[in-house]
Amino acid sequence: MKKNLLLLLLVLVGFVKTNGQTIMNIHQNDGNVIQVPLNTIDSITYTFTSSSNLASVFTLPVVNITANSAISGGNITNTGASAIIQSGVVWSTFPSPSISDNLTNEEASIGTFTSNLTGLNPNTTYYVRAYAVNNEGAFYGNQFAFTTASLVDSIVSNPGEGISFDGYSYSTIVLGNNQEWMAENLRTHVYANGDSIPNVIPNEEWMNLTTGAWSHYNNDSQFESPYGKLYNWYAVNDSRQLCPIGWHVPSNNDWNELYDYLGGEAVAGGKMKAIGTQFWNSPNVGASNESNFNGVAGGVRNHLGQFGAMGESGGWWVAEEVDADWALFEFLLKDGIYVQDNGSSKVDGISVRCLKD
Repeated sequence: MKKNLLLLLLVLVGFVKTNGQTIMNIHQNDGNVIQVPLNTIDSITYTFTSSSNLASVFTLPVVNITANSAISGGNITNTGASAIIQSGVVWSTFPSPSISDNLTNEEASIGTFTSNLTGLNPNTTYYVRAYAVNNEGAFYGNQFAFTTASLVDSIVSNPGEGISFDGYSYSTIVLGNNQEWMAENLRTHVYANGDSIPNVIPNEEWMNLTTGAWSHYNNDSQFESPYGKLYNWYAVNDSRQLCPIGWHVPSNNDWNELYDYLGGEAVAGGKMKAIGTQFWNSPNVGASNESNFNGVAGGVRNHLGQFGAMGESGGWWVAEEVDADWALFEFLLKDGIYVQDNGSSKVDGISVRCLKD
């Protein structure tokens, strides 16, 4: 009977034979495997956890794969006997990643969540699983494997035909992904239909705006070249259209398409920043301007009407809103080669770039 029990345990737990010695492989909930020589085991005791105590989580397919990032997520369908205290996805270059590897930490609740995998290496195969942790331990979903894209060997950036609008001629660039961008920040004081956009100077007026407006940095016209005007998001979202006919304020997808072409958000910023310290404060890390985007640090005007960050950061409105009070914007920093996006008050004054339809 004891011999049959030992055989059953070996089948349940798993064993391999190495150099003539039999090894037991014990697979833990966290994904780790402990190897124990059988000749060191005196007895084995199993503690079974009721299936009702276990969390259930499924891994979502991996999408938006770039050279440095990807998106996955999970769906928690059962919390088990206790509340979920941590959830997200784990990933590694080896199969069966666990919470001891790279991970995200999302809102711990039942339902679907999305996770951004960042800091990946180009042309590398990764394995990803969703996970959920309750008081019984960590539980994992099904595994997906994916391979990151290769970095662009050479960026194609050709001069475009340019565009004239409101008495000013903008230079443009045509990238290898067929996007044509303005290579300068917008300066118009009218909408595409010719209606005027108010220039609001007093702080107390600026902070109470719910309609389109613009200002120069520090309310000083000397900053219009090369930084352009600062627009609140109400101007961006006006039905009369802020960009010239045939052009538009870029969507989140438009920006992501640009970043993907430039090798991912982790490196795109350096390829978009104007080089040197004429339009950026030192050190302007990694600025190569390979794309000829000519990103400059034009600063912002906040919702109180105050100005700041010139030389430190350059940002541009995104067409999408976050909620009734906030909208998205993209920005670069003097201290990095990455790109970030964030929410900003719709009252804030931020630069605009236009993209050809």
